[in-house]
Amino acid sequence: MSNRKEIHDRVLSAASKDELKEAYSDWADAYDHDLLNEMGYVAPTIAVNEFQSHLQGKQIVILDAGCGTGLVGALLSEKGYRIIDGLDYSPQMLEKANEKQVYRDLAQADLTASLDISDNQYDAVISVGTFTCAHVGPVAFNELLRITKPGGYICFTVRDTAWDEDQYHLKMGALEKEGRWKCVKADTANYIEQEGSQCKVCVYQVT
Repeated sequence: MSNRKEIHDRVLSAASKDELKEAYSDWADAYDHDLLNEMGYVAPTIAVNEFQSHLQGKQIVILDAGCGTGLVGALLSEKGYRIIDGLDYSPQMLEKANEKQVYRDLAQADLTASLDISDNQYDAVISVGTFTCAHVGPVAFNELLRITKPGGYICFTVRDTAWDEDQYHLKMGALEKEGRWKCVKADTANYIEQEGSQCKVCVYQVT
């Protein structure tokens, strides 16, 4: 078993937040190379393209929730977006994101807990690769909704296995029934090509 597969298995099977943080600490240096060059991680490109199609103007304020090493931020920057903040649980991953010099602000945060961010701070939120096994569950939607302005968009991916295990559709549907957001698009797309995994790419508008 290769080191790359070992570390990938560790992040998908972490039994605690400390285990997850340790796994990402060990992977941070090789993360971009492993996922992009070796594994075919296409979810960021697919999600950013979908996200952009719903946005108006380049001067909007965007949050990259679970930004990791900044793959999504870099793609957004290439498309002309300049006001991007990032949150992640791993300090080592945030260091790598900072090196890309595409974020206005970066902070360590636990997306499953209350965020130290005021209501209605962001025009749009994107979260790619965060809603997956042993990471962040659908409970995080409440805080993402709180910090997004009415009319703003939240775009996120959910890995196929996590979608079933954590019953995302129930939480998403409940929030829509409550009038918190409305579904704009929800498609199935490739996630990591080398492992044949897929994800849901969802876009919701805050109401």
